[in-house]
Amino acid sequence: MSAIGAVVLAAGMSTRMGEHKLLLRAGGRPLFHYAARAALAASLEPVVVVGGYRFDALAAEVDLFYGQIELVENKRYASGMASSLQAGIQAMEGRTDAAFVFVADQPLVPVLAIDAMVRQYEREYADGVRIIRPLYGDAPGHPVLFDAEIYGEFRHLAGDEGGRSIVVKDRSRVQTVIFANAVWGFDVDTPDDYERVRA
Repeated sequence: MSAIGAVVLAAGMSTRMGEHKLLLRAGGRPLFHYAARAALAASLEPVVVVGGYRFDALAAEVDLFYGQIELVENKRYASGMASSLQAGIQAMEGRTDAAFVFVADQPLVPVLAIDAMVRQYEREYADGVRIIRPLYGDAPGHPVLFDAEIYGEFRHLAGDEGGRSIVVKDRSRVQTVIFANAVWGFDVDTPDDYERVRA
């Protein structure tokens, strides 16, 4: 059984929303709680939330998990997603065999999707698969699983670059798990998106 952790990216400035979307309430909880709770329910460990923008307010909401998740501050959050990815992956090094990277504005990912990706990773590892990505309907989404062999590649990212360049670098090490339910990959980016997810 592999030791698999989770990095939840929650440092962004929510420019399209106009306010800090990850602290907006949906179903009585801040938006970012859903990704963190899914990671915990899937028995991922450690679960690390990377914060930046409005860090103190985020930290107060993380306290509600009573020590079940860790909080890492990315003081360079304004430089883009790469610095948050690097901070989260650094927290995984030496502690995990692999880690999922979640984005905190995709609150509808179910535990069964995470479990399916873990099973696929463990089945395909001997054949050289080191990255598992989900496809919701016909759209790629998160979380994406990266084996520990990949961690060092995150150091070369810069600016607002996410993990896509790592995923496309060598297709032979990537396995896609397809889920028919496109809603699971729904992103909350705008006020209209927020109203849809609340509904």
